[in-house]
Amino acid sequence: MKMKPSMMNNLLGLLRIRVKRGVNLAVRDLNSSDPYVIVKMGKQKLKTRVIYNDVNPEWNEDLTLSVTDPNLTVLLTVYDHDTFTKDDKMGDAEFAIKPYVDALKMQLAGLPCGTIVTTVQPSQDNCLAEASRVIWSDGKLVQDLVLRLRHVECGEVEAQLQWIDLPGSKGI
Repeated sequence: MKMKPSMMNNLLGLLRIRVKRGVNLAVRDLNSSDPYVIVKMGKQKLKTRVIYNDVNPEWNEDLTLSVTDPNLTVLLTVYDHDTFTKDDKMGDAEFAIKPYVDALKMQLAGLPCGTIVTTVQPSQDNCLAEASRVIWSDGKLVQDLVLRLRHVECGEVEAQLQWIDLPGSKGI
């Protein structure tokens, strides 16, 4: 990804979103679906590969977004790939990265591996299906998310956040 100089000035770092898997996704074809995920933040938009004939797909795919504003939310949308017609929407989920970015600002070096730094509770303002912990693990912060999809009859997506510091970025 080529970055404009103005973007580098405001760049805090990179957010790696590992889209792990879908659980009990909606059926949109004959008796299954061909799901893929689109992740959007601001003007950035990234996509996973399509997993065919599976309502419990395992993507385990890393999508990396550049972060210039920690107040932005990430919109994750699941679609069913169709060959001859428009792809069907299979729900979406939105989540804030601010709790994660706030945890990054703490000086955490030296914490024991597995330390829970903060916990984000499910609420009307997020799509969390369960409490999401930000954990210090192997010298970095990770946040596991289980997101309940909205605007659909069923389905969850599991994801994990990780931060990548960039040389030359202004950092957190």
